[in-house]
Amino acid sequence: MSSPSTTGIELKTRRPIVGEVVELISSMRFAIALLTLIAIAAMIGTVMKQNEPMPNYVNQFGPFWFDVFEKLSLYSVYSAWWFLTIMGFLVVSTSLCIVRNTPKMLKDMRSWREHVREQSLHNFHHKHQWQTALARPALVQQTMNRLHDAGYRSKAVEKEGATLVTAKKGAANKFGYIFAHSAIVIICIGGLLDSDMPIRVQEWFLGKTPFAGNGVIAEIPRQHRLGLSNPTFRGNTMIPEGSASDAAIIPRADGVLIQDLPFTIQLKKFHIEFYTTGMPKLFASDVVIRDHESGKTFPATIEVNKPLIYKGLAVYQSSFEDGGSKLQLTGFPMAGGARQTFKINGEVGGSTAMGDAYTVEWSGFRPFNVENLASTDTRAVAKGQSFNEQFAVGLDKHLGSAAKNANNKDLKNVGPSVQYKLRDKTGQAREYQNYMQPVTVDGATVFLAGMRVSPGDPFSYLRIPADDGHSVTEWMRLRAAIHNPALRTQAAQRYAQHAMPNGSDALRAQLQQSAERSMAIFAGNDKEAGFVAISRFLEKVPQAEQEKAADIFMKILNGALWDLWQVARAQDGVAPAPADEVHGRFLQLATNALSDSFFYGAPFYLQLDDFTEVKASVFQVTRSPGKAVVYFGCLLLVLGVFAMFYIRERRVWVWVKEAGGGTDAVMAMSTQRKTLDFEHEFASLKEKLPQSA
Repeated sequence: MSSPSTTGIELKTRRPIVGEVVELISSMRFAIALLTLIAIAAMIGTVMKQNEPMPNYVNQFGPFWFDVFEKLSLYSVYSAWWFLTIMGFLVVSTSLCIVRNTPKMLKDMRSWREHVREQSLHNFHHKHQWQTALARPALVQQTMNRLHDAGYRSKAVEKEGATLVTAKKGAANKFGYIFAHSAIVIICIGGLLDSDMPIRVQEWFLGKTPFAGNGVIAEIPRQHRLGLSNPTFRGNTMIPEGSASDAAIIPRADGVLIQDLPFTIQLKKFHIEFYTTGMPKLFASDVVIRDHESGKTFPATIEVNKPLIYKGLAVYQSSFEDGGSKLQLTGFPMAGGARQTFKINGEVGGSTAMGDAYTVEWSGFRPFNVENLASTDTRAVAKGQSFNEQFAVGLDKHLGSAAKNANNKDLKNVGPSVQYKLRDKTGQAREYQNYMQPVTVDGATVFLAGMRVSPGDPFSYLRIPADDGHSVTEWMRLRAAIHNPALRTQAAQRYAQHAMPNGSDALRAQLQQSAERSMAIFAGNDKEAGFVAISRFLEKVPQAEQEKAADIFMKILNGALWDLWQVARAQDGVAPAPADEVHGRFLQLATNALSDSFFYGAPFYLQLDDFTEVKASVFQVTRSPGKAVVYFGCLLLVLGVFAMFYIRERRVWVWVKEAGGGTDAVMAMSTQRKTLDFEHEFASLKEKLPQSA
C-alpha cells in the first residue's frame, strides 16, 4: 500500500518552545502587562502605609485580613518577592526587546535604502516630477547641493540609464527608542540594587537572622549583624544628646538586623526652631564623626535635606525623639473614695513599678504640642432624640478628640505632655497621654487626659475642669466625695434642708432620700456609672414620662452635687465656694468629667509637675549604589523621549534620467509621522529642487 500523497500540501514546522517563550517575553503586550502590575503594586504601596509595626496592621485589618495581606507581602510591597520578580521580568523583557531590535535599527540608520525603483517612487503619496534642460550629472549635483542646504545627507547611486539620489535626515530618531528602552532596564537595575535583595541573599545563604529580643546593641551576636561590606541598606539610629552610635537598625518583619557602620556618630547638640504657631521650622544636629579605620575625627552639622556624605554613606536628619527625659509627677487616685496623692518619678524609655498590681511604662514626652483648638458648639442636641440618645451625644462631645471639628488656622502650642502605658499584672495595657497645663477647649479651661486601648486608635480625652488655682484639686475632691457614702448622706441632708426650708419633715426626708439615691446611681458600680447609669435607671420609667423624669432627676442631682462639693470642702477646712456663675459652670463641667471618668480605665491620674528634657536625633543612614545608576537611566530616558518626540526621520529619493533633449526627475518623500511641518517641508522641496540655478 502506498503512503498518502502530500503533493500540493505545505508542511509547516513547529517553532521551538524556547523561541516561542522568547517571543512572548520580548513582546510589547508582555511588557505592558508587567508595567500594569507594577502600577497596581505602586498604588497599593501608596494607599497602604509601608513597614509599620505589625500590631498596627492587626488593629487596622483584623486577624483574618492581616494574615492574608501578610502572606501577599503587602506591608512591604517594594521589597516583596513578587514585586522584585516582576521587576526582574521587566528587565529581561525589555533587554530582549533591545537585543532583538537594536541591530535592525542601527542597520536601518546606516542604510541609504538605495534599492528602490523608479516605478515605486510613483506609488508614493508625496511625489513630484519635473523636466529640465540640465544634463543628468549637473542635475544630480544641483539636487544634492540643495538637499544639503535643507539639512539632508545624500548619496548618488548609479542605476541602469539613470542616477538615484537618496537622502536622509533625522535618523537619530531611532536612538530615542534605544535610549528609552535602555533607560527602563537601567532604572530597574538601579532599583534592584537599592532594594533589600542583597540583605535577603545574606539571610538565605549566609545565615543572617533578625534579632527579636532586647539587649545592648554591641552585645548582639554576629548572626544578627550585617558587615561593612553590605552593598546596600537603609537603617535608622537614634542618638540622645551626649551619646554616640556606630550601628544602624534595619527593621524586618520578625525583628531587626544590626548594620555596622565604618564610623561613630556622636551627637553633641540638637537644635530646633519653631514658627510662632509652635510648629517646628528647622531642626538640625551638631555631630562629631570618628573614622574607625583612620581614627580621624571631624565635626559636622546635619540638617533636614542637607545630609552628611562620608565613605559612600549618607546620613540624613530623619526626625527627633525623646532621649530619656527625667519626669516628676503627682498621682491622684481615680477609684473609690481615696484622696491621698503621691509623688512618682520616671524616665522616658524606662518603667516604674506601682506595687504588684501595675507598672507604668514611660513611652514619650513632648515639651511642646501643636493642637488645633478652635471653638466648637457642643451645646446643641438634636430635637426629637430620646433621653438615651441625648446622653450619647453628650458623652461623645465630652469624651472625644482634644480638638474636635477644629479649623487649621487655630493651631496653638499647648505645652508639655507625657505619654505612658499602664500595664496590669496580667500583661494588659492601656496608653495614656496627659497634658501638663490646662488648655481652653470650647470656651472652658480644662486639663486633657487622653486614653486609648490600642496603639492604632486615636486618643479619647477626659476633660477635667481647672479650678480657681488652675489645678485639678477641686475636681479630685468632688470625685472622691461622690464615692463616699457618708459624705453623700450629709450632702443629701443639706440639699433637702436648702431646697425645702419650710417643708414638712416627711417631705424633706423623701427629698433627702431621692438626692442620696440620685448621687448613688451617678457614682455607679463596676459595670456602669454617670449618665449611662442614669439612662439605664430612667428606662424603667414609661416612655411618655421619661423626659419629665429626666428633668427632675437632673435638677436633684445638680443641687445635691453642689452641696456635696461644699461638704467636702468643709471637711478639708476650705471655705465654701461662692454660688456664682463661674463656679456653677465649673460644677457643670465637673459633672460631665465625673461621668466620663468611668471610661478612663485607670486607678490613678498622673499630672506632670516638672521635667528635665533630654533630646535625641533620629538619623537615617543609607548606602545607595543604585542612585547613580537611576540618575543615568533618567538622563537616558529624557534623551530618548526627546529624540522620539522631537526628531523626525525623513527620507527623500530623486530618480534622474535623460529624456529627449533634457532630463526627467522624479522625487518622492516619506516619514514615520506625517505632520504639518512635514507637509511644509515637502512643499518647500517640491518648489526648490526643480528651480534652475
